[in-house]
Amino acid sequence: MMLVIGLAVALWLLGWVLRTPKRLRWGAIATLWLAVVLLNVLLPVGHPLREMTGGDARIWLAVALGFGAVLGYRVLLKGLKKRAKFADPVVATRAFSSAEVERYARHILLREIGGPGQRRLKEARVLVVGAGGLGAPVLLYLAAAGVGVIGVIDDDTVDPSNLQRQIIHTDQRIGMDKVQSAEIAMRALNPYIVVKPYKRRLDVASGSLVAEYDLVLDGSDNFDTRYLVNRLCVAAGKPLVAGAMTQWEGQLSVYDPTTAGPCYECVFPVRPAPGMVPTCAEAGVAAPLPGVIGSMMAMEAVKLITGAGEPLRGRLLIHDALYGETRMIGVKRRADCAVCGVRH
Repeated sequence: MMLVIGLAVALWLLGWVLRTPKRLRWGAIATLWLAVVLLNVLLPVGHPLREMTGGDARIWLAVALGFGAVLGYRVLLKGLKKRAKFADPVVATRAFSSAEVERYARHILLREIGGPGQRRLKEARVLVVGAGGLGAPVLLYLAAAGVGVIGVIDDDTVDPSNLQRQIIHTDQRIGMDKVQSAEIAMRALNPYIVVKPYKRRLDVASGSLVAEYDLVLDGSDNFDTRYLVNRLCVAAGKPLVAGAMTQWEGQLSVYDPTTAGPCYECVFPVRPAPGMVPTCAEAGVAAPLPGVIGSMMAMEAVKLITGAGEPLRGRLLIHDALYGETRMIGVKRRADCAVCGVRH
């Protein structure tokens, strides 16, 4: 057995002297190992050459198994280090303070986000339409996730009836502008972001405002605003994450015609007749439902910004909270769409 080990060492040293690549040196040693195994299998028991090379092939198979385990461990460790390189605050988050690195550590550890994805979040500009039921969880989670600039547009004030579901507001801020109340909560949650409140209703003139942002999330509660924000996003070439809800049911999708997906009006070309789809104020809404739909909207925003996963482009998600059912419907772009179609 010592003879074989000596030959292996000699092969390695000879290769080192001749500056032979390591893979060739390992190949020579592997060939030696195979020859020794064959000798111990083919030669009869007691043969001098077999005795000189260990006498039993199982010894060398065990050696190979142990070597393979060590090599596998090294490969695994190297892979883990490679995956974790973005979790190194020094390498991956030079743009962040140490406090920010600690704050976003759970994001940075995710392979799909990591340091580069967190930087993209920090550099992103997101506009949220509405600071109500859907806007409340959207704004809180975008702030918590570290989106660098968050615009929020709403012309309403905080009312006692909002507090049942609009968790970004508090009893102490009743009567305050919703955008101001939202800014207070977001800044309290994350002082490393910039919040831009717009105390006004979204209108046609807001097209220039939409163009200033990378992504728009619509949490409005009326069809006039939904159709308008869709037109503004299509005109500006910005992806739109839109959600809606009433009573026990909510829906959301990503509308992005720039990637051959449909716009909102492709999916809903005809507005419902008055009274057919009542608002939350008219029909009521279960308190946690906005949190469910709004959180999913924020998740789609994080995915779009970081490039993680598969956003809801071309898919409409419908959630029935009363029966705990979620279903997905495929949606397509319409060539004759009045907003994004090729024949309008």
